[in-house]
Amino acid sequence: MSREYLGKIVEVKMDRVMGSKHPKHGFIYPVNYGYIPNTISGDGEELDAYVLGVFEPVENFKGEVIAIIHRINDNDDKLVVVPENKKYTDQQIRALTEFQEQWFESEIVRS
Repeated sequence: MSREYLGKIVEVKMDRVMGSKHPKHGFIYPVNYGYIPNTISGDGEELDAYVLGVFEPVENFKGEVIAIIHRINDNDDKLVVVPENKKYTDQQIRALTEFQEQWFESEIVRS
């Protein structure tokens, strides 16, 4: 798991900006979604991140990792990145990421 990122400031590069459509599954991204360049996740790809608290499409975002969505039935953790000093409850994180996380069993991990 990617616990070493909790509480850290990271740069997220978006590959799915808010409002874009998933190329394979067709759903619309209600939040910005991207990855942390030069990292490797359990699935062999770069570590993915949901950017919460930003209400417009952005290409890049620098923010704080407040939680990790650890997928129990998939080897692909997701970081939850927000503007510095912004807080979200586990329930808020679940509601904002449900559009994609509904297909996976997961737990929210914090420091």
